[in-house]
Amino acid sequence: MDLGLAGRNALVTGASKGLGLGIALALAAEGANVAVASRSRERIEAAAREVGGRGYVHDSNDLDSASALVDSVEADIGPLDILVTNTGGPPPGADPLGFTRAQWEAAYRTLVLSPMALIERALPGMRERRFGRVLAVSSTAVREPIAVLMLSNAHRSGLLAAFKTLAREVAADNVTVNSLLPGRIATDRTLETSGSLEEAQRRAQEQIPAGRLGTVEEFAAVAAFLCSQPAAYVTGAAVSVDGGLTHSV
Repeated sequence: MDLGLAGRNALVTGASKGLGLGIALALAAEGANVAVASRSRERIEAAAREVGGRGYVHDSNDLDSASALVDSVEADIGPLDILVTNTGGPPPGADPLGFTRAQWEAAYRTLVLSPMALIERALPGMRERRFGRVLAVSSTAVREPIAVLMLSNAHRSGLLAAFKTLAREVAADNVTVNSLLPGRIATDRTLETSGSLEEAQRRAQEQIPAGRLGTVEEFAAVAAFLCSQPAAYVTGAAVSVDGGLTHSV
């Protein structure tokens, strides 16, 4: 299938490794011009070389720099057609009432305000040009909250609602706004929380209907489709990539 991504301009944040890097590679493989951003200069420069695109240093918590990032990317590769927002999760905690106000505010900044700052800058141009794809990397926790992830559960769900609202507003302009919900994908973060690859695989075999962890490539393939021309009628969606892990409808 031709995804119609050749020559499209894309920005992927949180793209120095893991899911973000996987998405950037998938878009580049389809012929898109890809810019990648992350807070670590060394890692993002390495990622940019791997992707064959341009790398930008960007701290997602610096809301005032969001507009400047999009300005720089558009000056270098042209007007953005695709924006993929990917931000790391806030810290876990066994006690849902054990988080400080500062931690709540930091999570809101990272998971809601940061992606919205980029969207507010990029979306008007997409609407004017009558093509755009906005995609957020979220979590299956928005459908089935995870006990130790109180901050992520609360704020990622808020962004999901915002995306649903935005999707209806911009649909007539051929702009789609979707969320992608990863389950247990074989990334460094998944392995860290499990202690080892062997333990992660053991848990996956026991708990996931597919009997294994997902791969970054499988996840990124879904992301590339949602950014494509054939996916023009898919908007306001939250798509799970979880091997059947979640029970919710």
